Amino acid sequence: MNRKILAGVAIAVVGVVGVSAWLWSGNSSQKNDITLLGNVDIRQVSLAFQDSERIVEMRVEEGAKVTAGQVLAVLDTRTLELQAAQTEAQIEVNKKALLRLRNGSRPEEIGQAQARVDAATTDAKLAELDFQRMQSIAEETHGRGVSRQELDRAAATLKAARAKVEDQSMALRLAKLGPRSEDIEQAAAQLKASEESLALLRHRISLAELKAPTNAVVRSRLAEPGDMASPQKPVYALAIVQPKWIRAYVNEAQLARVRPGMSAEVKIDGLPDASIAGEVGYISSVAEFTPKPVQTEELRTSLVYEVRVLVKDPDDQLRLGMPATVRLVP
Repeated sequence: MNRKILAGVAIAVVGVVGVSAWLWSGNSSQKNDITLLGNVDIRQVSLAFQDSERIVEMRVEEGAKVTAGQVLAVLDTRTLELQAAQTEAQIEVNKKALLRLRNGSRPEEIGQAQARVDAATTDAKLAELDFQRMQSIAEETHGRGVSRQELDRAAATLKAARAKVEDQSMALRLAKLGPRSEDIEQAAAQLKASEESLALLRHRISLAELKAPTNAVVRSRLAEPGDMASPQKPVYALAIVQPKWIRAYVNEAQLARVRPGMSAEVKIDGLPDASIAGEVGYISSVAEFTPKPVQTEELRTSLVYEVRVLVKDPDDQLRLGMPATVRLVP
């Protein structure tokens, strides 16, 4: 009888010890966790046009979800389009000028230059014959048949005719050689400058469409159609919803237990029974005083380190500035 009682007591003690050990192990795992209080943080982008022009379209409203590359607003581009058309016409002019220089002189132009040389040569021969005839008369008549003035005029005419032959011969030589390489390079440079001007205008026309740089939510619509845009005046303010993170702070004792990539569970007051998975993405390497809004007056002088817990929020439950509780699991 006593043996049965002792056996029952022993079994009960073993059971209590087992249950106690199980409860202690569960509580110890809870004790190893780190609980932090923080706030949801989201990056924001202010979008403005690069040119100063009249806004003709504002395509999205506040609260709308936008995707990367989506056109949000449009400027008036009529002036730029006219300038682009003018530049295109100038490009065609420069192309023709460059083509003319590269092709060189046409056979007809060379033949025309040769004809001028032949005509100048004939005139020079006639002038030489006239001068020789007058010189012979002057010698035979001892200067009485031809005056000295007429002889000088004939000599000058001969000199001018010979100079014209030389000038036309040089023109023929240049026509055969064609344009200088420097002239061709200058024309090519002028064409390239016109093409670059057109590319710049096309780029400015493309910038007349204000596009979302990434997936985001429109926080503020800061202009309306008809307003004058400028680079200093934002048109939209966007909130980048992915990734979101919780900004929290750990003290020096907790810092040694926190590491990048550590798993985390995030809870918010509005959904106390649900949790959002996350992980530690950033740990500050510089200590700072506890921010005043986070802790009490007594703990304000304590040194803490910033921790950012990255979370995935496909259901868009988290809002900027929302308080959240973070549990880090070592």
